[in-house]
Amino acid sequence: MGRRLLLEHDAVPGIETFDVYRKNGGYRSVEKALKTMSPQEVVEQVQLAGLRGRGGAGFPTGMKWSFLAKPEGVPRYLLCNADESEPGTFKDRYLMEKLPHLLIEGMITSSYALGCNLSFIYIRGEYMWILEILEKAIAEAYAKGFLGKNILGSGFDLDLRVAPGGGAYICGEETALIESLEGKRGNPRIKPPFPAVKGLWGCPTVVNNVESLAAVVPIVNDGGEEYAKIGIGKSTGTKLISACGNLARPGVYEIEMGMTVEEFIYGDDWCRGIANGKKLKAFVPGGSSVPILPHYLVTKTAAGDDRIMSYEGLSEGGFASGSMLGSGGFIVFDEDQCIVRNTWNFARFYAHESCGQCSPCREGTAWMEKVLHRLENGQGYMHDIDLLAEINKKIEGNTICPLGDAAAWPVAAAIRHFRDEFEWHVNQPIESQKRNFGLASVPTLV
Repeated sequence: MGRRLLLEHDAVPGIETFDVYRKNGGYRSVEKALKTMSPQEVVEQVQLAGLRGRGGAGFPTGMKWSFLAKPEGVPRYLLCNADESEPGTFKDRYLMEKLPHLLIEGMITSSYALGCNLSFIYIRGEYMWILEILEKAIAEAYAKGFLGKNILGSGFDLDLRVAPGGGAYICGEETALIESLEGKRGNPRIKPPFPAVKGLWGCPTVVNNVESLAAVVPIVNDGGEEYAKIGIGKSTGTKLISACGNLARPGVYEIEMGMTVEEFIYGDDWCRGIANGKKLKAFVPGGSSVPILPHYLVTKTAAGDDRIMSYEGLSEGGFASGSMLGSGGFIVFDEDQCIVRNTWNFARFYAHESCGQCSPCREGTAWMEKVLHRLENGQGYMHDIDLLAEINKKIEGNTICPLGDAAAWPVAAAIRHFRDEFEWHVNQPIESQKRNFGLASVPTLV
């Protein structure tokens, strides 16, 4: 297996406690940053590392930090986005559950770099047991002098709080998260102004993902140059992957960017192939919001190269033959899975989670869900397939936040790569569909 920067000690008994974490090298980055580095030097190391946001967008973290406005007499805030609601993604949950002090250490070091004296972890509403884990770890950090006033005698003060959300997917969008944290309905804001200028309570704010903040720890410990040596091209460092679906060994894996998709799926150190000896049909590399890829695009790109696990490698070929690394929610489908049924399932999720603020998303996601429901249940028409494509065009790029795109891309990709399966659902009697996909029953429309 490759290098493990974040999960190196995840199997150590008691690693969730301060004392065990400390004995295994914990909080070294805080000591190094506060005692030997200026805030700007920490920012420069993150920039040098080439760290990109691990929440899905992949925007350079150091560049995002550099945009933070610093008006005199105005507080700045760091918000950890732990609202991990993307279907197929559970690596942040694993990180917080197993290594809560790693996240806390990353937040302390990052808050110092950004000049924040109050920071928040905004956690998904369904993760209440993890909230208790985090609050216990935060209390330990306060007791040991790593949070609170004058940390390690440096003169730097930091208070850290955990704020649970209400279980809304939309609050994973940074401005909706800010609205929710302020006690409002979690609707995305129109940008500009961006959070770096006007965020939480109208003050300069940085919002980073759990994994992104955890990655600051090895960057400061070992230096940005060392971190940048791992990976490939602009995809530096390691990445946590949530592997699920029809795999022989699903789970959370830490990979070095640049390994091939084929090795990740079939390698003995990784997922060990498709479960029950089945064949691979398709996979979604970055969570439910990214385009699905058929099996023949696993090993080769349109250019004839091995497809690799990186931001650039998975997007090669554009949406015609590529996808996105996204949040790293790696979902695999075997030969027995129905792509139409899966696409309908995703569409149901996005129709339910749309905040309703933008008409193209509010109406479009509902229409896609209805049309896919009709197709899946044997009551569709051939023109419904083209209707879905038209609805996609009306949604994509026409909403305040990316939820509309997230709903549209999976449907467009499913039709692009598996149109014959959609047509099969139109042409085959519903009883034949049930037999082919092993369904005991399929509900009918009313």
